[in-house]
Amino acid sequence: MFNPNYRPVSYKIGSGPSGAYGGGGSYPAQYQTQGGMSYPPQVPSGSPMTTTGTVVPTAIPQFEQSYIENILRLNLGKVGTFYMTYENNSQWNAKIFKGVLEAAGRDHIIISDPATGVRTIMLMVNFDYATFDEPLVYQYPGTIGSPQSAR
Repeated sequence: MFNPNYRPVSYKIGSGPSGAYGGGGSYPAQYQTQGGMSYPPQVPSGSPMTTTGTVVPTAIPQFEQSYIENILRLNLGKVGTFYMTYENNSQWNAKIFKGVLEAAGRDHIIISDPATGVRTIMLMVNFDYATFDEPLVYQYPGTIGSPQSAR
């Protein structure tokens, strides 16, 4: 319902004697202002914070994590067979694609048919697994070089 006593505020957050942060009348010192707008500081993903909101600086790892897209990226240019599942599809539930791995992103892979040059973009949400007829390059996080398999 309509409230006749309601009036929108006409001041900016943080301005005034007490402000939103309790006293300074401005944003905390670590906030950056640009063009009249205040932005929080840039923080690397996964950085720990204290209860007061201070970011604890840590060394950024120098290796990629072991996610499927990173493993696929290490093996660009190799021919693979990709098994995909498409739920609730009346024409085909599962499909197999074979081709040269050209790109791998967080949510997609791109393969090409070497005979025709046709490129196919496939979503990772449908990806089940892939097989390759040659050894894969694989760098496990935190190790140097590819671990030797005991075959």
